[in-house]
Amino acid sequence: MALKSTQDRFGTVAITIHWLAAALIVALLISGFRVSGAADPAAKAAFLRFHAVMGIAILALTLGRIAWWWFADRKPLPVAGQPPLLRRAASAVHLVFYILIVGLAASGIGMMILSGAGPIVFGGASGALPDFWTVPPRIPHGIGVRVLIALLILHVAGALYHHFIRGDRLLARMGVGR
Repeated sequence: MALKSTQDRFGTVAITIHWLAAALIVALLISGFRVSGAADPAAKAAFLRFHAVMGIAILALTLGRIAWWWFADRKPLPVAGQPPLLRRAASAVHLVFYILIVGLAASGIGMMILSGAGPIVFGGASGALPDFWTVPPRIPHGIGVRVLIALLILHVAGALYHHFIRGDRLLARMGVGR
């Protein structure tokens, strides 16, 4: 498989970034909900450390993906016979994904800075973790996560609809199946 995309299939770099980001986003969501539900301070700090590192990794992958599309590769042509409304909806969902990921990273970094949790989580400083609900970026972070989950469900449902109902082999373009 080629590194760069062809007219009908994504290249190895785009596919790798997509599936790696997908796996990390799932891990990030799980760890985020574990952070908010953890009662033990040490466990909460460990989940938060993992969550923050994964958040930065996803931000880096997303910025790398954007740079890849702008400077090194071209996306494949739209699926043949796809109605214009579906094409626009898919483009809008992807754009909102990018905006959400950057916004969630910014609000997460903002919470770490404004709460003073960074030295406790990463530097080994003693003390209790702050109550993140009192930090202003917490509200947009929580809303953004819920929107992200809804978009992920829509994205997966759309891919399955294309692949199995429309039969246009959309998943094969992303390296799954033939």
